[in-house]
Amino acid sequence: MELVVEPVPVAERGARVVDFDEWVAARGDALYRLAYVLTGNRADAEDAVQDALARALPRWSRISEAEDPDAYVRRMVVNAHTSWWRRFRRSESPVAEVRPDAADDPDVEEHDRVWRACLALPPDQRVAVVLRYYEQLDYDEIADLTGVREGTVRSRVSRGLAGLRAELEGDHG
Repeated sequence: MELVVEPVPVAERGARVVDFDEWVAARGDALYRLAYVLTGNRADAEDAVQDALARALPRWSRISEAEDPDAYVRRMVVNAHTSWWRRFRRSESPVAEVRPDAADDPDVEEHDRVWRACLALPPDQRVAVVLRYYEQLDYDEIADLTGVREGTVRSRVSRGLAGLRAELEGDHG
């Protein structure tokens, strides 16, 4: 008789088992995209996601029972990024990537221009704008994720959009 050892489910929701590996396989790409938009580069995005997931794993039984585990771990990614830029405040000046096809495609140039403008925003404004318009979260959800008041979120989004407008108008003028 062969002994079959099956993994013990971490948490159950109704009939569905929410296993950490299964959850990461389903949501990992979305977490990476969020981190990439927040950080502006692949290496830092991977670090932020890895840090968040490393912190989530030992707490997974509690996190998976939360009303919205996705929101919980998204906040962990945002917090990982915030902790990083607080620790290593450094100024970066993004440089345009030279790609052979960029000259032929105006959408690529526009995307790069908007991306550079977004990277020029202060980190707290960039986080608020990304969560509002990239993740399409409401102001109260962003306030919960970032640990600030809703009014502060609205102010950061407003200032971030004003900064983007000024930067993008300055490019044309």
